[in-house]
Amino acid sequence: MSRTFAQKALERASGESGLEPGRIVDAYPDLYMSHTASWRCIRTLERMGVGTLYDVDRIAMVMDHISPANSAKTAADHRLCREFAEKMGIRTFYDVNAGIAHIVLMEKGHVRPGALIIGTDSHSTIYGALGALGTGVGFSEITAAWVTGRLWMKVPESIKITIEGPPPAGVHPKDIMLRLIGDLGADGATYCSVEFHGSYPAAMSVSERMTLCNLAMEMGAKNAFVPPDETTRAYLAEAGVAPDDYVELQADPGAVYRQEEVIDTRELSPQIAVPHTVDNVVPVEEVEGTRLDQVFVGSCANAKYDDLAVAARYLKGRTVAPGVRLIVTPASATIMSRAAADGILSTLLEAGATITNPGCGACAGNGGAMADGEVTLSTANRNFRGRMGAYESRIYLSSPATAAASAVRGVITDPREVTV
Repeated sequence: MSRTFAQKALERASGESGLEPGRIVDAYPDLYMSHTASWRCIRTLERMGVGTLYDVDRIAMVMDHISPANSAKTAADHRLCREFAEKMGIRTFYDVNAGIAHIVLMEKGHVRPGALIIGTDSHSTIYGALGALGTGVGFSEITAAWVTGRLWMKVPESIKITIEGPPPAGVHPKDIMLRLIGDLGADGATYCSVEFHGSYPAAMSVSERMTLCNLAMEMGAKNAFVPPDETTRAYLAEAGVAPDDYVELQADPGAVYRQEEVIDTRELSPQIAVPHTVDNVVPVEEVEGTRLDQVFVGSCANAKYDDLAVAARYLKGRTVAPGVRLIVTPASATIMSRAAADGILSTLLEAGATITNPGCGACAGNGGAMADGEVTLSTANRNFRGRMGAYESRIYLSSPATAAASAVRGVITDPREVTV
Protein backbone atom coordinates (compact mmCIF):
# COMPACT_ATOMS: atom_id res chain seq x y z
CA MET A 1 0.00 0.00 0.00
CA SER A 2 1.38 3.41 -0.98
CA ARG A 3 1.32 5.72 2.02
CA THR A 4 1.42 9.44 2.69
CA PHE A 5 3.85 11.04 5.11
CA ALA A 6 1.21 11.23 7.87
CA GLN A 7 0.39 7.54 7.58
CA LYS A 8 4.06 6.63 7.88
CA ALA A 9 4.69 9.02 10.78
CA LEU A 10 1.78 7.71 12.82
CA GLU A 11 2.65 4.12 12.05
CA ARG A 12 6.10 4.82 13.44
CA ALA A 13 4.71 6.62 16.53
CA SER A 14 2.07 3.97 17.28
CA GLY A 15 3.88 0.80 16.27
CA GLU A 16 0.91 -0.17 14.11
CA SER A 17 0.87 -0.83 10.38
CA GLY A 18 -1.57 -0.45 7.53
CA LEU A 19 -3.09 2.73 8.96
CA GLU A 20 -5.81 4.34 6.86
CA PRO A 21 -7.13 7.91 7.23
CA GLY A 22 -9.75 8.09 9.95
CA ARG A 23 -8.20 5.37 12.10
CA ILE A 24 -7.63 6.32 15.75
CA VAL A 25 -4.41 5.10 17.33
CA ASP A 26 -2.45 5.37 20.56
CA ALA A 27 0.57 7.39 19.47
CA TYR A 28 3.70 7.98 21.53
CA PRO A 29 5.04 11.48 20.76
CA ASP A 30 8.79 12.01 20.75
CA LEU A 31 8.53 15.52 22.21
CA TYR A 32 5.90 17.43 24.20
CA MET A 33 6.31 21.21 23.97
CA SER A 34 4.61 23.62 26.34
CA HIS A 35 5.22 27.35 26.41
CA THR A 36 4.71 30.13 28.98
CA ALA A 37 1.39 28.68 30.09
CA SER A 38 3.06 25.43 31.14
CA TRP A 39 1.79 26.39 34.57
CA ARG A 40 -1.63 25.15 33.46
CA CYS A 41 -0.19 21.68 32.89
CA ILE A 42 1.52 21.75 36.27
CA ARG A 43 -1.67 22.75 38.10
CA THR A 44 -3.59 20.03 36.23
CA LEU A 45 -0.96 17.50 37.28
CA GLU A 46 -1.33 18.60 40.89
CA ARG A 47 -5.10 18.14 40.75
CA MET A 48 -4.54 14.66 39.34
CA GLY A 49 -2.33 13.83 42.30
CA VAL A 50 0.35 12.35 40.07
CA GLY A 51 4.02 12.78 40.91
CA THR A 52 5.72 10.54 38.34
CA LEU A 53 6.28 11.47 34.70
CA TYR A 54 6.56 9.06 31.77
CA ASP A 55 9.81 10.42 30.31
CA VAL A 56 11.20 13.81 31.33
CA ASP A 57 13.55 13.78 28.36
CA ARG A 58 10.53 14.12 26.05
CA ILE A 59 9.36 17.28 27.81
CA ALA A 60 10.34 20.72 26.50
CA MET A 61 9.28 23.93 28.24
CA VAL A 62 9.91 27.39 26.78
CA MET A 63 8.91 30.67 28.43
CA ASP A 64 8.18 32.63 25.27
CA HIS A 65 4.70 34.16 25.15
CA ILE A 66 5.09 36.76 27.89
CA SER A 67 8.78 37.31 28.32
CA PRO A 68 10.02 38.83 30.47
CA ALA A 69 7.10 38.78 32.92
CA ASN A 70 4.85 41.84 32.70
CA SER A 71 2.95 41.27 35.96
CA ALA A 72 3.33 39.65 39.36
CA LYS A 73 0.96 36.88 38.22
CA THR A 74 3.09 36.04 35.18
CA ALA A 75 6.27 36.19 37.27
CA ALA A 76 4.75 33.68 39.67
CA ASP A 77 3.77 31.42 36.75
CA HIS A 78 7.33 31.56 35.42
CA ARG A 79 8.71 30.72 38.84
CA LEU A 80 6.36 27.76 39.15
CA CYS A 81 7.61 26.42 35.80
CA ARG A 82 11.27 26.88 36.74
CA GLU A 83 10.82 25.15 40.07
CA PHE A 84 8.84 22.30 38.50
CA ALA A 85 11.49 21.74 35.82
CA GLU A 86 14.26 21.64 38.41
CA LYS A 87 12.30 19.34 40.72
CA MET A 88 11.36 16.87 37.97
CA GLY A 89 14.74 16.92 36.23
CA ILE A 90 13.45 18.46 32.98
CA ARG A 91 16.59 19.44 31.11
CA THR A 92 14.98 20.93 28.02
CA PHE A 93 13.91 24.16 29.66
CA TYR A 94 14.40 27.56 28.02
CA ASP A 95 13.72 30.70 30.00
CA VAL A 96 12.53 34.18 29.00
CA ASN A 97 15.84 35.02 27.27
CA ALA A 98 15.67 32.27 24.63
CA GLY A 99 12.95 33.28 22.18
CA ILE A 100 9.96 31.63 20.51
CA ALA A 101 9.57 27.96 21.42
CA HIS A 102 9.26 26.63 17.86
CA ILE A 103 12.34 28.40 16.58
CA VAL A 104 14.45 27.68 19.67
CA LEU A 105 13.65 23.94 19.65
CA MET A 106 14.52 23.69 15.96
CA GLU A 107 17.76 25.65 16.35
CA LYS A 108 18.85 23.57 19.33
CA GLY A 109 18.37 20.21 17.61
CA HIS A 110 15.26 19.00 19.44
CA VAL A 111 13.19 18.67 16.23
CA ARG A 112 14.10 15.85 13.88
CA PRO A 113 12.71 14.21 10.75
CA GLY A 114 10.14 11.49 11.31
CA ALA A 115 9.39 12.56 14.89
CA LEU A 116 5.90 13.14 16.29
CA ILE A 117 5.84 16.40 18.21
CA ILE A 118 2.88 17.85 20.09
CA GLY A 119 2.79 21.38 21.45
CA THR A 120 0.55 23.81 23.31
CA ASP A 121 0.54 26.13 20.34
CA SER A 122 -1.45 25.74 17.16
CA HIS A 123 1.54 26.69 15.01
CA SER A 124 3.38 23.52 16.01
CA THR A 125 2.77 22.60 12.37
CA ILE A 126 6.04 24.48 11.76
CA TYR A 127 8.06 21.38 12.71
CA GLY A 128 7.19 19.91 9.32
CA ALA A 129 9.89 22.16 7.88
CA LEU A 130 12.34 19.58 9.21
CA GLY A 131 10.27 16.60 8.14
CA ALA A 132 8.57 16.02 11.50
CA LEU A 133 4.87 15.65 12.23
CA GLY A 134 4.12 18.61 14.48
CA THR A 135 0.65 19.42 15.74
CA GLY A 136 -0.97 21.64 18.32
CA VAL A 137 -2.89 20.21 21.28
CA GLY A 138 -4.42 21.49 24.51
CA PHE A 139 -2.86 21.69 27.96
CA SER A 140 -4.81 18.67 29.20
CA GLU A 141 -3.41 16.58 26.33
CA ILE A 142 0.13 17.66 27.15
CA THR A 143 -0.43 16.83 30.82
CA ALA A 144 -1.78 13.39 29.86
CA ALA A 145 1.29 12.79 27.70
CA TRP A 146 3.54 13.81 30.59
CA VAL A 147 1.97 11.03 32.64
CA THR A 148 1.16 8.28 30.13
CA GLY A 149 3.51 9.01 27.25
CA ARG A 150 0.75 8.58 24.71
CA LEU A 151 -2.07 10.42 23.00
CA TRP A 152 -5.06 9.37 20.94
CA MET A 153 -4.66 10.58 17.39
CA LYS A 154 -6.71 10.16 14.26
CA VAL A 155 -4.82 9.48 11.06
CA PRO A 156 -5.49 12.55 8.89
CA GLU A 157 -6.34 12.69 5.24
CA SER A 158 -3.62 14.35 3.20
CA ILE A 159 -3.49 17.22 0.73
CA LYS A 160 -0.63 17.51 -1.75
CA ILE A 161 0.34 21.04 -2.71
CA THR A 162 2.86 21.43 -5.52
CA ILE A 163 4.52 24.85 -5.70
CA GLU A 164 6.50 25.77 -8.78
CA GLY A 165 8.79 28.77 -9.04
CA PRO A 166 10.77 30.80 -8.66
CA PRO A 167 8.52 33.74 -7.80
CA PRO A 168 9.31 37.25 -9.08
CA ALA A 169 11.31 39.79 -7.08
CA GLY A 170 9.41 41.17 -4.11
CA VAL A 171 7.38 37.96 -3.64
CA HIS A 172 8.27 35.74 -0.69
CA PRO A 173 7.05 32.54 1.01
CA LYS A 174 4.59 34.56 3.13
CA ASP A 175 2.93 35.86 -0.05
CA ILE A 176 2.57 32.34 -1.41
CA MET A 177 0.99 31.08 1.78
CA LEU A 178 -1.39 34.03 2.06
CA ARG A 179 -2.55 33.38 -1.51
CA LEU A 180 -3.01 29.69 -0.73
CA ILE A 181 -4.96 30.43 2.46
CA GLY A 182 -7.10 32.91 0.55
CA ASP A 183 -7.85 30.35 -2.15
CA LEU A 184 -8.55 27.35 0.10
CA GLY A 185 -10.10 29.23 3.01
CA ALA A 186 -9.51 29.08 6.76
CA ASP A 187 -11.12 25.63 6.90
CA GLY A 188 -9.88 24.32 3.57
CA ALA A 189 -7.45 21.84 5.10
CA THR A 190 -9.17 21.09 8.40
CA TYR A 191 -7.54 18.10 10.15
CA CYS A 192 -5.50 17.32 7.05
CA SER A 193 -1.81 16.66 6.64
CA VAL A 194 -0.56 19.20 4.11
CA GLU A 195 2.44 18.08 2.07
CA PHE A 196 4.44 20.69 0.15
CA HIS A 197 6.15 19.45 -3.01
CA GLY A 198 7.55 21.00 -6.18
CA SER A 199 10.58 22.92 -7.39
CA TYR A 200 10.07 25.91 -5.11
CA PRO A 201 9.95 24.14 -1.70
CA ALA A 202 12.91 22.03 -2.80
CA ALA A 203 14.91 25.23 -3.43
CA MET A 204 13.89 26.88 -0.14
CA SER A 205 15.98 27.28 2.99
CA VAL A 206 14.72 25.61 6.15
CA SER A 207 13.73 29.07 7.41
CA GLU A 208 11.53 29.62 4.36
CA ARG A 209 10.03 26.17 4.77
CA MET A 210 9.16 27.15 8.33
CA THR A 211 6.97 29.92 6.95
CA LEU A 212 5.11 27.45 4.73
CA CYS A 213 4.49 24.93 7.49
CA ASN A 214 3.71 27.53 10.15
CA LEU A 215 0.98 29.18 8.10
CA ALA A 216 -0.55 25.88 6.98
CA MET A 217 -2.33 25.96 10.33
CA GLU A 218 -4.26 29.02 9.15
CA MET A 219 -6.15 26.88 6.66
CA GLY A 220 -6.91 24.31 9.34
CA ALA A 221 -4.09 21.83 8.79
CA LYS A 222 -3.41 19.20 11.42
CA ASN A 223 0.21 19.17 10.36
CA ALA A 224 2.39 20.24 7.44
CA PHE A 225 5.41 18.64 5.78
CA VAL A 226 8.28 19.42 3.43
CA PRO A 227 10.24 16.32 2.34
CA PRO A 228 13.66 16.25 4.03
CA ASP A 229 16.67 16.60 1.77
CA GLU A 230 20.26 17.86 1.77
CA THR A 231 19.10 21.28 2.97
CA THR A 232 17.42 19.63 5.94
CA ARG A 233 20.47 17.52 6.71
CA ALA A 234 22.78 20.54 6.63
CA TYR A 235 20.51 22.43 9.05
CA LEU A 236 20.42 19.45 11.42
CA ALA A 237 24.18 19.02 11.25
CA GLU A 238 24.65 22.67 12.21
CA ALA A 239 22.27 22.07 15.14
CA GLY A 240 24.44 19.18 16.28
CA VAL A 241 22.11 16.37 15.22
CA ALA A 242 23.84 13.28 13.84
CA PRO A 243 22.31 11.38 10.88
CA ASP A 244 21.90 8.30 13.05
CA ASP A 245 19.60 10.24 15.40
CA TYR A 246 16.66 10.51 13.00
CA VAL A 247 14.74 8.63 10.34
CA GLU A 248 13.62 10.45 7.22
CA LEU A 249 10.11 9.66 6.04
CA GLN A 250 8.89 10.33 2.51
CA ALA A 251 5.47 9.92 0.95
CA ASP A 252 5.33 6.99 -1.45
CA PRO A 253 4.78 7.50 -5.17
CA GLY A 254 1.14 6.73 -5.77
CA ALA A 255 0.05 7.78 -2.26
CA VAL A 256 -3.63 8.72 -2.13
CA TYR A 257 -4.49 12.36 -1.37
CA ARG A 258 -7.84 13.93 -0.58
CA GLN A 259 -6.98 16.64 -3.07
CA GLU A 260 -4.04 18.01 -5.00
CA GLU A 261 -3.29 21.66 -5.72
CA VAL A 262 -0.69 23.23 -8.01
CA ILE A 263 0.52 26.80 -7.55
CA ASP A 264 2.63 28.61 -10.13
CA THR A 265 4.33 31.47 -8.31
CA ARG A 266 5.95 33.04 -11.35
CA GLU A 267 3.10 35.49 -11.93
CA LEU A 268 2.22 36.08 -8.27
CA SER A 269 2.23 39.56 -6.76
CA PRO A 270 2.76 40.44 -3.09
CA GLN A 271 -0.30 39.50 -1.04
CA ILE A 272 -2.09 41.10 1.91
CA ALA A 273 -4.51 39.55 4.40
CA VAL A 274 -6.97 42.32 5.27
CA PRO A 275 -8.96 42.62 8.50
CA HIS A 276 -10.21 40.61 10.22
CA THR A 277 -9.44 37.08 8.99
CA VAL A 278 -6.33 35.45 7.57
CA ASP A 279 -8.17 34.09 4.53
CA ASN A 280 -9.42 37.54 3.48
CA VAL A 281 -6.53 37.97 1.03
CA VAL A 282 -6.01 40.43 -1.81
CA PRO A 283 -3.08 41.48 -4.02
CA VAL A 284 -1.18 44.41 -2.56
CA GLU A 285 -2.40 46.62 -5.41
CA GLU A 286 -5.91 46.58 -3.95
CA VAL A 287 -4.90 48.11 -0.61
CA GLU A 288 -1.92 50.27 -1.57
CA GLY A 289 -2.01 53.63 0.18
CA THR A 290 -3.74 52.39 3.33
CA ARG A 291 -2.45 54.59 6.17
CA LEU A 292 -0.45 52.86 8.90
CA ASP A 293 0.22 53.67 12.54
CA GLN A 294 2.44 50.70 13.22
CA VAL A 295 4.47 47.99 11.48
CA PHE A 296 5.40 44.80 13.29
CA VAL A 297 8.13 42.45 12.06
CA GLY A 298 8.00 39.41 14.30
CA SER A 299 6.33 36.08 15.18
CA CYS A 300 7.23 32.45 14.51
CA ALA A 301 6.09 32.97 10.92
CA ASN A 302 8.47 35.77 9.98
CA ALA A 303 11.07 36.85 12.54
CA LYS A 304 13.84 34.51 11.51
CA TYR A 305 17.27 35.72 10.41
CA ASP A 306 16.47 35.92 6.71
CA ASP A 307 13.23 37.78 7.47
CA LEU A 308 15.16 40.44 9.39
CA ALA A 309 17.73 40.58 6.59
CA VAL A 310 14.98 41.18 4.00
CA ALA A 311 13.49 43.96 6.09
CA ALA A 312 16.92 45.55 6.53
CA ARG A 313 17.49 45.65 2.77
CA TYR A 314 14.43 47.84 2.33
CA LEU A 315 15.28 50.04 5.31
CA LYS A 316 19.00 50.53 4.67
CA GLY A 317 19.74 54.23 4.21
CA ARG A 318 16.09 55.12 4.82
CA THR A 319 14.02 56.11 7.83
CA VAL A 320 10.62 55.06 9.07
CA ALA A 321 7.87 57.47 8.03
CA PRO A 322 6.88 60.11 10.60
CA GLY A 323 4.07 58.91 12.84
CA VAL A 324 4.75 55.22 12.20
CA ARG A 325 6.04 52.90 14.91
CA LEU A 326 8.22 50.06 13.60
CA ILE A 327 8.59 47.21 16.10
CA VAL A 328 11.02 44.39 15.35
CA THR A 329 11.05 41.30 17.57
CA PRO A 330 13.63 38.65 16.62
CA ALA A 331 12.42 35.07 16.97
CA SER A 332 15.34 33.89 19.10
CA ALA A 333 18.44 35.03 20.94
CA THR A 334 20.55 33.17 18.39
CA ILE A 335 18.92 35.07 15.54
CA MET A 336 19.28 38.37 17.39
CA SER A 337 22.97 37.73 18.04
CA ARG A 338 23.66 36.88 14.41
CA ALA A 339 21.71 39.92 13.20
CA ALA A 340 23.72 42.11 15.58
CA ALA A 341 27.02 40.68 14.38
CA ASP A 342 26.08 41.19 10.72
CA GLY A 343 24.95 44.80 11.18
CA ILE A 344 21.29 44.07 10.50
CA LEU A 345 20.16 45.35 13.88
CA SER A 346 22.16 48.55 13.39
CA THR A 347 20.45 49.12 10.04
CA LEU A 348 17.04 48.65 11.63
CA LEU A 349 17.85 50.92 14.57
CA GLU A 350 19.24 53.64 12.31
CA ALA A 351 16.03 53.52 10.31
CA GLY A 352 14.03 54.19 13.49
CA ALA A 353 12.93 50.71 14.52
CA THR A 354 12.30 49.67 18.11
CA ILE A 355 14.05 46.34 18.72
CA THR A 356 12.52 44.24 21.47
CA ASN A 357 13.81 41.12 23.19
CA PRO A 358 13.41 37.76 21.42
CA GLY A 359 10.03 36.11 21.92
CA CYS A 360 6.45 36.22 20.73
CA GLY A 361 6.05 39.90 21.56
CA ALA A 362 3.19 41.77 19.94
CA CYS A 363 1.94 38.64 18.16
CA ALA A 364 0.88 37.28 21.56
CA GLY A 365 -0.38 40.65 22.78
CA ASN A 366 2.79 41.36 24.76
CA GLY A 367 3.62 44.90 23.66
CA GLY A 368 2.79 46.77 20.47
CA ALA A 369 -0.83 47.32 21.45
CA MET A 370 -2.96 49.66 19.35
CA ALA A 371 -5.56 52.23 20.32
CA ASP A 372 -9.04 52.40 18.78
CA GLY A 373 -8.89 53.20 15.08
CA GLU A 374 -5.18 52.44 14.67
CA VAL A 375 -3.78 50.21 11.93
CA THR A 376 -0.86 47.78 11.99
CA LEU A 377 0.80 45.95 9.11
CA SER A 378 2.19 42.77 10.64
CA THR A 379 4.31 39.82 9.54
CA ALA A 380 2.58 37.60 12.11
CA ASN A 381 0.19 34.78 11.29
CA ARG A 382 -3.13 36.17 12.55
CA ASN A 383 -5.11 39.39 12.26
CA PHE A 384 -8.17 38.76 14.42
CA ARG A 385 -9.96 41.63 16.14
CA GLY A 386 -8.37 42.62 19.42
CA ARG A 387 -5.25 40.50 18.94
CA MET A 388 -3.04 43.58 19.18
CA GLY A 389 -4.95 45.86 21.50
CA ALA A 390 -8.20 47.71 20.85
CA TYR A 391 -11.10 45.80 19.36
CA GLU A 392 -11.66 48.66 16.91
CA SER A 393 -8.09 48.56 15.60
CA ARG A 394 -7.14 46.81 12.35
CA ILE A 395 -4.38 44.37 11.45
CA TYR A 396 -3.14 43.65 7.92
CA LEU A 397 -0.70 40.80 7.27
CA SER A 398 2.20 40.79 4.81
CA SER A 399 5.71 39.56 4.14
CA PRO A 400 8.70 41.28 5.78
CA ALA A 401 9.52 42.91 2.42
CA THR A 402 6.10 44.53 2.15
CA ALA A 403 6.18 45.48 5.84
CA ALA A 404 9.55 47.22 5.59
CA ALA A 405 8.72 49.06 2.37
CA SER A 406 5.45 50.20 3.93
CA ALA A 407 7.18 51.41 7.11
CA VAL A 408 9.30 53.75 5.00
CA ARG A 409 6.32 55.28 3.19
CA GLY A 410 3.82 55.18 6.04
CA VAL A 411 1.20 53.44 3.91
CA ILE A 412 0.81 49.93 2.57
CA THR A 413 3.30 49.80 -0.28
CA ASP A 414 4.11 47.35 -3.04
CA PRO A 415 7.74 46.37 -2.27
CA ARG A 416 8.45 46.16 -6.00
CA GLU A 417 8.17 49.96 -6.06
CA VAL A 418 11.05 50.39 -3.59
CA THR A 419 14.59 49.98 -4.90
CA VAL A 420 16.83 47.67 -2.88
